[in-house]
Amino acid sequence: MKYTRTTVIDLPRARVVELFDDPDNLSKWQEGLQSFEHLSGEPGQPGSTARLVYEHRGRNVEMIETIVTRNLPDEFSGTYETEGVWNEVRNSFVEEGPNRTRWVTETDFRFSSIRMRLMGIFMRPLFGRQTQKFLNDFKAFAEREGPGGG
Repeated sequence: MKYTRTTVIDLPRARVVELFDDPDNLSKWQEGLQSFEHLSGEPGQPGSTARLVYEHRGRNVEMIETIVTRNLPDEFSGTYETEGVWNEVRNSFVEEGPNRTRWVTETDFRFSSIRMRLMGIFMRPLFGRQTQKFLNDFKAFAEREGPGGG
């Protein structure tokens, strides 16, 4: 299951990337994030891994992030694995002017069981809405922080 979502942030690309690239900011825009724990490799670099734990509908969901590409400010991509689900997310940041940045996220979900594949088919709209919510929440966070920091 593949889809693309975008948002335009009213900040310069350098500031958007700075805010996006700081793991201390994750909990400020990713609702439900309980913890982010670096596991291996050089943090934020290709091949490094981290454990993210989210609270979702009263239970904890743990996923492992593996950084695939770090070519900032143009691209940052990683894979995210949890029970029965693997997904790759490619983020790109496009200048749309001196104070506007388009964040494009391309997502590819793959499911390891028939049960999860069926769930993916029926819940496809929910996956896209959750991704768009993360983009919108980051936009709100970044624009509150502003061009010079908060």
